[in-house]
Amino acid sequence: MLVEGQPRDEGALLAALRAGDEAAFLALVERHQAAMVRLAAAYVGSPAAAEDVVQETWVRALRGLDRFEGRSSLKTWLYRILTNTALTHARQAGRTITFSDLAGADDEPAVEPERFRPASDREWAGHWAVEPRPWRVESLDDRLIQREVLGRLQAALDALPPNQRAVITLHDVEGWESKDICNVLGLTETNQRVLLHRARAKVRRVLERYFDDEAVNER
Repeated sequence: MLVEGQPRDEGALLAALRAGDEAAFLALVERHQAAMVRLAAAYVGSPAAAEDVVQETWVRALRGLDRFEGRSSLKTWLYRILTNTALTHARQAGRTITFSDLAGADDEPAVEPERFRPASDREWAGHWAVEPRPWRVESLDDRLIQREVLGRLQAALDALPPNQRAVITLHDVEGWESKDICNVLGLTETNQRVLLHRARAKVRRVLERYFDDEAVNER
């Protein structure tokens, strides 16, 4: 049996799951369900399809517990099953996503080149010509638009390529460490950094345009 429904370490959790302890399984689901849905959505798009992926992942994980050898953490093993399942669903739905896509990075610049000073600028070549603008919430009126900002943010995430969306979801939304992201997605540290940088730049670009439009409308 579990103490307060939650094993204190992974070994105890694994033993409880293998023994068919329902409380252990429910605790695991409660801990990871929401994050798994968000990650699955990076590959399959719709929330409904993401829920299907996660449900299938739980079934596969339970069936495969006896084959789990502990070469990685239980969390890493679980999310690898999720990623495999999501990629399979994506291919079945006609979305062309492969593991090689996860490791790659597109050729487009993370930030528009015109925002940097040209090479001909002898003193400040490569420096910002137009610096990123900070965002501040200073009044009640500002806070009232937060719902719309969150909507724009989610739309920006939805528009990212699956590889970038997966990385930024795990790193910035779920708070994972880079090494864990690399282990789950099969990325090198360099690729993970590049994908995260590109994803952040694209999301920031969307939000900057939104705030610039708001500033124009207020004039």
